Amino acid sequence: MLTLYTAWGTIGLACEIALEEAGAAYEAKRLSFADNAQRAPDFLAVNPKSRVPALVTDRGVITEAPAILAYVARAFPKAHLAPEGDAFALAQLESFAAYLCSWVHPAAAHRHRGYRWADDPAAIADMRRKAPLNFAEALDLIDRELFLGPWVLGDAYSYGDPYLYTVATWISRDGLDMADYPNIADHCARMEARPAVIAVRERVQAARVAAG
Repeated sequence: MLTLYTAWGTIGLACEIALEEAGAAYEAKRLSFADNAQRAPDFLAVNPKSRVPALVTDRGVITEAPAILAYVARAFPKAHLAPEGDAFALAQLESFAAYLCSWVHPAAAHRHRGYRWADDPAAIADMRRKAPLNFAEALDLIDRELFLGPWVLGDAYSYGDPYLYTVATWISRDGLDMADYPNIADHCARMEARPAVIAVRERVQAARVAAG
């Protein structure tokens, strides 16, 4: 049994969808950031980085979304979450995931977490202003150039799809308009029709209701 530590509104959603797509036996443990649960001693014993997602396996803990997604794809090859026998296509997937991780995700995060990079209120306010512009620029590049359609890699679904879908759920939160990204919007609609995504969304919503 795998255990995924995640939290609402985070990139952990991508990992949970991938686990669901893979048919993995797993438990999702949802941390409350409002209660600062990511800094609690019991979670720090799992991931001293104080971040989600974290996946507990029988061999140890895996952190960072790209690594978790790649692990799920390799551990459950029958789910076909990554290209098999095609080094170039696999590199394309890894490149896309790296771009989301290294630039797109931080571009979105700077709007809400400027305090991690600055103490000056003016600097934090400037990050809050600038971050959505950077996020929008990255989304535009994905929509125009990087997204092959109908899935991230073209005809084949991969772990890049729940990754992109999760990032796209932040678009309206950051004051951007999904209509400006028609390919991403179409991808989100296609994702939300998948049984795995429906199941995870229902589970997440039930957990939020239960938590009050």
